[in-house]
Amino acid sequence: MFFFIDEKGANYGESVFESIKHINEYGQEFWYARELQKALEYTEWRKFKNAISRAMSACERSEIEVSEHFVGVDITSVMPNGGERHLDDFELSRYACYLIVMNGDSSKEIIALGQTYFAVKTRQQELIENYEELTEDEKRLRTREEMRKHNSSLAAAAHDAGVTEPLDYAIFTNKGYQGLYGGLSAKDIRSKKGLKSGQDILDHMGSTELAANLFRATQTEEKLRRDNIQGKEDANRTHYEVGKKVRQTIKDLGGTMPEDLPTPDKSIKQLEKEQKKSLK
Repeated sequence: MFFFIDEKGANYGESVFESIKHINEYGQEFWYARELQKALEYTEWRKFKNAISRAMSACERSEIEVSEHFVGVDITSVMPNGGERHLDDFELSRYACYLIVMNGDSSKEIIALGQTYFAVKTRQQELIENYEELTEDEKRLRTREEMRKHNSSLAAAAHDAGVTEPLDYAIFTNKGYQGLYGGLSAKDIRSKKGLKSGQDILDHMGSTELAANLFRATQTEEKLRRDNIQGKEDANRTHYEVGKKVRQTIKDLGGTMPEDLPTPDKSIKQLEKEQKKSLK
């Protein structure tokens, strides 16, 4: 699983979408559109096909090859009289499913769950290959490395938005933490974890907590650039609101709040030292 649900959380959305996932002969995952239609509680294929068309248009606008993610297929359905009828269908990639649910009615609970599930899973797949197969320590190391990369990208986006001074960036960073951690600042989080002032709180997070922060960082960077946010106050507000949205999603799906997740015994630096030693 990714970050929104820990081992104690029951993720209804995940079980629904995982249960209709298929694997082809090449080991690639896909979903049938007509099965996804039922999972998303669309009663009419015609209306769901409209959502597919909007998703295909979004894919095309992103300059991504539509045919790689939406593959038209024919299926047969058994009639009551014993005959068969042919129906059009699609084999959908995870990205295609993501685009479909993002074009759906988010007021429906299952659509909202689908948006979260496919968004985080797609993002996870983009950032960290074979994430599910890693051990907890490997997940921490890989996610922390991605966090370093995307914190640099986030800093650049914040700078372009007008957050240019070190003190301003510290305030900007705190706003993201406060949104995600229910008002707690970096100092508060460090204190809660029992860390010293010079210790980086990101080095003392488990994979679930790290991944929540990674999603916060990547989504804030994208929003700053996509919406062309300008000015320190607006940048701070954006970071806070994205963090708050991630927190609300964790709550909606029954996950543990990040400040309540356990602090690992070993820091990332310790794990990195052990990894280097084992390689030698």
